[in-house]
Amino acid sequence: MATSEDIQRAMVEGFTFKGSSGAPSSNGNKVKTKAKKKQYITGAHGSGSAKKKADIRARRAARPSQRH
Repeated sequence: MATSEDIQRAMVEGFTFKGSSGAPSSNGNKVKTKAKKKQYITGAHGSGSAKKKADIRARRAARPSQRH
């Protein structure tokens, strides 16, 4: 049970949350290599949105250039 001093100190100083130093940090599914990035851009990794974006990119690349 917390004492009134502990509660008062927490109200004045606040809390500090620290992560555990022993566990390795996982960066999730970030794209780290060019090969993985190429798979993501071409939609080969299975994501529906990436496949749609790859299709849009392919159609844009197939259009004739309109720059002067």
